[in-house]
Amino acid sequence: MSSETAIRISGLSKSYGITRDRGLRATNLGEAIMQRLRKPFGQSESETFWALKDVDIEIKKGEVVGVIGRNGAGKSTLLKILSRITEPTTGRIELFGRVGSLLEVGTGFHPELTGRENIYLNGAILGMRKSEITRQFDAIVDFAEVEKFLDTPVKRYSSGMYVRLAFAVAAHLNPEILIVDEVLAVGDAEFQKKCLGKMKDVACSGRAVLFVSHQFETIRKLCSRAVLLSQGSVAVDGAVDTVMDHYATNVSRLPDEWVGCIADDFLAIERVRIFQSENETSFFTTNVLSLEIEFRCLSAIPNIALGITILSEHGTEILYSHIDDNWPHPIGKLETGYYRAIFSIPPETLASGKYHVAIDAGIQSLTSTTDRLNPIISFDLINRDGPGRWHANARGRGFTSLCRPACETTLEEIRLKVGSDV
Repeated sequence: MSSETAIRISGLSKSYGITRDRGLRATNLGEAIMQRLRKPFGQSESETFWALKDVDIEIKKGEVVGVIGRNGAGKSTLLKILSRITEPTTGRIELFGRVGSLLEVGTGFHPELTGRENIYLNGAILGMRKSEITRQFDAIVDFAEVEKFLDTPVKRYSSGMYVRLAFAVAAHLNPEILIVDEVLAVGDAEFQKKCLGKMKDVACSGRAVLFVSHQFETIRKLCSRAVLLSQGSVAVDGAVDTVMDHYATNVSRLPDEWVGCIADDFLAIERVRIFQSENETSFFTTNVLSLEIEFRCLSAIPNIALGITILSEHGTEILYSHIDDNWPHPIGKLETGYYRAIFSIPPETLASGKYHVAIDAGIQSLTSTTDRLNPIISFDLINRDGPGRWHANARGRGFTSLCRPACETTLEEIRLKVGSDV
């Protein structure tokens, strides 16, 4: 075993037992009673789902490793096992040093305790003395920018405040291994920049960083190595560009329509498709591009969060839109039932090329974030020649622009005056 090793994972597997009820799920009390009367003993079938299968990874001290993959690939399960939140089914993990982790918003915080008390609580969990925590206390508060709310119970914090304090605690209490999930996406752009800078500092001091993100540009800037998980196994482990290219190649096979069911306790996404107003088999830059999402509220949702993200073929985020953006007032509560949401992207917004679509769905609240289904469909956008229209493919002629809006322009002839010095 090299003394430079920070994390060693050998033959790691994690399984869950899944019980499936036969028939439709009850959506109200009356249906539930009738189903129980008709089938008093119920009918269900179980199966074993392997979230991780035979994972082998070794991470050196000072390495910043990005973990990518589709939803359900096993990324969050891997981090939870490394953070000792859940136990593996088989395999072995060796951690050389204290682990500081930032997973879901609020993980590791007691909602009834103040920010000050939670800082000391987290330090104690990491095995630090009170004097050690006190030495870092001012730096944590300064980084998190929550001094005014330090003696307020964290249950009253916004999601952004939660994340700022949680990251500051995880990064400043000197863990030898720092584990960070996609939760940083909750923070604003300036705070994300601070976090990336801090993670670089952590790595430069000889500590290891494991970073999960769907933002490929962030992975490229921060990481020297990437690991692609697919169906619970390591598909590719190597240089960032090599892993990204492999991921982009596989993602490009996604269809322009998806039908299935991705659900949590509140919301089920059942259909996603791209279409344009004309009955054509191709998508053109000159037409409105519409994205339709059919979903089901399994119970009343007090404040739905539903958005779309358009990404380039290499994972760069190009466009984001939330369902509330064009409404005069927030949608508010949705009752149990089926719904259809349509997002319309104006003509001439995107240049020709290949794009992927991610869906963000969940419940808006102070302590919870949306889940990203990333990516779920893809489409090719092409230029269509028109009278007098320059038909250049933006990237085909050496340009790299991804947006090509039809800007309002003017043109006038200017005649130079006789005797002008010009």
